[in-house]
Amino acid sequence: MGFLNKLFGTEKQEEQIMEKLNIGIILGSTREGRVSPQVGAWVKEIAEKRGDANYTIIDIADYKLPLLGEAGGDASGAAAWSKAIAQQDGFVFIVQEYNHSITGALKNALDYLREEWNNKAAGIVSYGSIGGARAAEHLRGILGELLVADVRVHPALSLFTDFENGTDFKPGAHQGNSVNEMLDQVIPWATALKTIR
Repeated sequence: MGFLNKLFGTEKQEEQIMEKLNIGIILGSTREGRVSPQVGAWVKEIAEKRGDANYTIIDIADYKLPLLGEAGGDASGAAAWSKAIAQQDGFVFIVQEYNHSITGALKNALDYLREEWNNKAAGIVSYGSIGGARAAEHLRGILGELLVADVRVHPALSLFTDFENGTDFKPGAHQGNSVNEMLDQVIPWATALKTIR
């Protein structure tokens, strides 16, 4: 039986191969009037058509995460935040550019954890006046320190051409292609990194 198992594999091995990755789509803003839920829902809709992973929206606003180390802060959501991130094999960060960088809420949420981020892959979808490029570049440095491998393809959405009145998300048709190209990199990287966790 051992020879046949080596030749044809076992049922358990097949289940492991067939098991889909979990990719968390992280909404990086908690501000009132934010548009990140629209962008996240759009990314999820595109991603789910691929059928190559389990995609879940993870909204930082759903967790109680006061400033890290702040005295008397209600950090009751920290354990749930840790669990949500630990369950993921990779991420897509929805990143807004505020004052040439990422939001304070996203930086704080990243800082709350360490090992839960390690050895995973990520894509970045950013938006702002110049597509959120500066925020994405700041995020790349932070992700590197957390041992998150971010991919090259980066959908950059303009507040002037992909939003109406800065609030209603109406992405150009080419942006959907960019999301798929990003995921074409995230999925194999997340698959490879899973083998070393």
